Amino acid sequence: MNPLRVHLTNYLKLRRGLGFKLDSAEMLLRSFIRFAEAKRAPFITTKLALKWATQPPNAKRVQSGSRLATVRRFAEYLSTVDPRTEVPSPKLLPYHMRRRSPQLYRDEDVCRLVEVAYQIAPANPIKGPTLGTLLGLLATTGLRVSEALKLDCGDVDWDRQQLTIRLAKGNKTRLTPLHPSTVAALRRYASTRDIIYPKRRNPAFFVWDGGVRLGYDSVNRWFLLVACQTGLRRPGDLHGPRVHDLRHHFAIQTMLRWYRTDTDVEARLPELSTYLGHVHVRDTYWYLSAVPELLQLATQRLQPKEAGR
Repeated sequence: MNPLRVHLTNYLKLRRGLGFKLDSAEMLLRSFIRFAEAKRAPFITTKLALKWATQPPNAKRVQSGSRLATVRRFAEYLSTVDPRTEVPSPKLLPYHMRRRSPQLYRDEDVCRLVEVAYQIAPANPIKGPTLGTLLGLLATTGLRVSEALKLDCGDVDWDRQQLTIRLAKGNKTRLTPLHPSTVAALRRYASTRDIIYPKRRNPAFFVWDGGVRLGYDSVNRWFLLVACQTGLRRPGDLHGPRVHDLRHHFAIQTMLRWYRTDTDVEARLPELSTYLGHVHVRDTYWYLSAVPELLQLATQRLQPKEAGR
C-alpha cells in the first residue's frame, strides 16, 4: 500500500480520537492522495499540494485555499514521521471564511412556516406532519438540522421531557430539555407516524415516504417550497432564509429575552452555548456582532458601567 495512504489512516484515527469528525477532510485528502499517486509522488511537496489545490483552473480562491489548508494540516502531522515532507506556507492561497449573517425571523414568520409545512403534499399522510413537526422542533430547541434527523425513537425521553443528542459536533453527546408544548407536539407526531407505519424496522423518529429516515435533501427541498409559499423567499433566490436559520432564531430570541428582562447575559451565555452544543463559547458570542439589535442592547448595557468608572 502507498505510504501516504497508511499515514492518512493513522492521521484520521488520531484526530477522530480527539473528537473531530473530518468527513469532508477525509474526502479531500483521499482525492489528494490519488492525485499524488498519479504523479508518482512518494511524499508531499509544496508544489504538489498547490497544483492539486488549484484544480480545477476556475476554482474560487476560497475553495482552493480551503483545499490547501486541509493538506497543510495533514502535512504538519506527516512531517513528524517523514522528514521529506514539505508543509505549505500559510501565506499561500490565504482566504477568509465569512459566516453568513443569520436571517432575522419574526415569531409570526416561524408560525407561518410551520403552519404551511403541515399542509404540504396533502395526498401523502406523513410528509406534512413530519416537516411541520421538524420545523417546530428546530425553532423551539435550536437543534442543528442534522441532529434532529439523527434522532431515534429511543432518544426521546417522554417522562423526563428531554432529548438525547448523540455524537453531535465534536463527537459530543448532550441532553436537551424540552418545553411541555414541544413534548405534546412530538407525541402527536409520534402517534400519527406509528398509525401510518406501525411495523417499521427503522428506529428513526422523523420518517418520510415509505417509513424511511428523513434526509436533509428532502428537508431542504421542501423548506424552500414552503418559504416561497409564505413569501419569505422568491423562486430561484439563492440568498433567502434557510432552514438552519431556525437555529439562529432560537438563539437570538433567547438572548433578546434575557436583555429585555435585565438578565445577566454574560453569566448565562455559557448555558446557552452548552444547550446549543457549541464547541466554543465564541460561537455563541458571534450572535452579538451578527445581530444589530443584540449589539445595540449589549452596547447600551455596557455604557452605564463605563460611565461609572
